[in-house]
Amino acid sequence: MNISSGVIAKAQKVVIYGPEGIGKSTLAAQFPLPLFTDTEGSTHNMDVRRLDKPTSWTMLLQQVEFVKNARPCETYIIDTADWAELLCIEHICKTHNKKGIEDFGYGNGYTYLGEEFGRLLNKLTELIEVGINVVLTAHSQIKRFERPDEMGAYDRWELKLGNKKTVATTASLVKEWADIVLFCNFQVTVVSSGNNSNAKKKGVGGKRMMYTTHNPAWDAKNRFGLPDQMDMSYQGIAHIFNRQNDIENQQPVSQQAQEPQEPVTQQEELIKTPSFSREAQIEIPGIIPVSVADLMKSSQVTVEEIKAIIYQGGFMPQDTPLENIPQDLWNYLVTNWDKALNLLNTQIRKF
Repeated sequence: MNISSGVIAKAQKVVIYGPEGIGKSTLAAQFPLPLFTDTEGSTHNMDVRRLDKPTSWTMLLQQVEFVKNARPCETYIIDTADWAELLCIEHICKTHNKKGIEDFGYGNGYTYLGEEFGRLLNKLTELIEVGINVVLTAHSQIKRFERPDEMGAYDRWELKLGNKKTVATTASLVKEWADIVLFCNFQVTVVSSGNNSNAKKKGVGGKRMMYTTHNPAWDAKNRFGLPDQMDMSYQGIAHIFNRQNDIENQQPVSQQAQEPQEPVTQQEELIKTPSFSREAQIEIPGIIPVSVADLMKSSQVTVEEIKAIIYQGGFMPQDTPLENIPQDLWNYLVTNWDKALNLLNTQIRKF
């Protein structure tokens, strides 16, 4: 049995949520050497490094795997988690040939959703284990909350993940997974134009604030003793990530005595990083759906190879034109891309 003590240096799992336009993406972009997976296109006007917008759940999981293996960043950001959840729902419905998540009945669709989204969180935890911070941004929504031990109910801010039926699965999983949950909102003061009850009221102010601890009106948490309320700025939490670097740099004497190596700058390290770009040297006709085309580019699968998968996999007769491939088959390939690649590598490419 091993007993350890002291602070353990590790990357952090952070959730930043709030109303639209509050500046969640801008705040996330200030984390150390960030890299975005932009699921909704909110970073188009920002000078940040980003992967291609995922057009399928499978592509999103591939991007996480790429980050783990290539390590092209110090902070990986999914912007936003609720749009990623939509990709997850689409994936589940295509896999089970359903038109919507409600078509499963008895809440089974939401059970599948929790299990599949948990798979993403597990992959993101693998990034933490290799020293990469993970930030999930999300929108907020106001929901009516009823306490089981009290009379009455009240409104509160919550993560905008699914609807009422998914609060106990996706949203709860994300909150439990995170080390830090930051709720961002505009600080508004309501003032009255008179002293009587009929006087008109209006909101003034609008300063952007960040809340770090749980409150009846919102969800938040941290494990670093942060003030309950802070200005919405990375400077207030920068010490958490600086401390991580300081602890990692405190090497044992035995390691310090080793022969020094030439330092590698971040820019040189990024140059060595493999490319994960849609500009791969593969030309794909427009008849192939974008979700399939993106996976083909990221996996370096040619048009002839995708045809071979379809023909040798027994999905369609030999020499069937691409325009005659049904949409259901394209959907099947997206949701079973790993199987398609296995067929390609074991039975097609080896010949």
